[in-house]
Amino acid sequence: MKRLHVHVSVDDLTGSIRFYSALFGSAPTIAKPDYAKWMLDDPRVNFAISSRGGQAGVDHLGIEVETPEELKEVYGRLQQAERPVLEEGATTCCYAKSEKAWTSDPQGLLWESFLTTGESTIYGDDVALAGFRASAVKEESSACCGAKSALVTEAACCSGAQND
Repeated sequence: MKRLHVHVSVDDLTGSIRFYSALFGSAPTIAKPDYAKWMLDDPRVNFAISSRGGQAGVDHLGIEVETPEELKEVYGRLQQAERPVLEEGATTCCYAKSEKAWTSDPQGLLWESFLTTGESTIYGDDVALAGFRASAVKEESSACCGAKSALVTEAACCSGAQND
């Protein structure tokens, strides 16, 4: 069964943990010095917050799956959406080991699709995602390609084609 994932960047982690714990009626499932997560069943959501320097607000949305088969199904849907996809594969992020991929909607909002495979003692490194995130264009027109609200990479920009 799939679960909606919401990740919010916050300026005040302690105050935000207090607020969301009251709102959800429970303490976080995971609490770290820079991160907290609630695994809720009503509504069925993986709700995470972090204070890792991002602009305050919704950082990204996602779909968390429970099996490799569900992940394959979601990956297929990503391909049908005809948006560029960054397949990270096995990675460590948010104090968890995961298999994941990223895409963005036409407005540049990032969507993560992932299967959690274990825990981690470190937050993890988002090097590949940082470059992908920087490619999300929310302008009316891209200087190199002229595409509206498109996710483009340098290679696509130079060739005049969008990433697949």
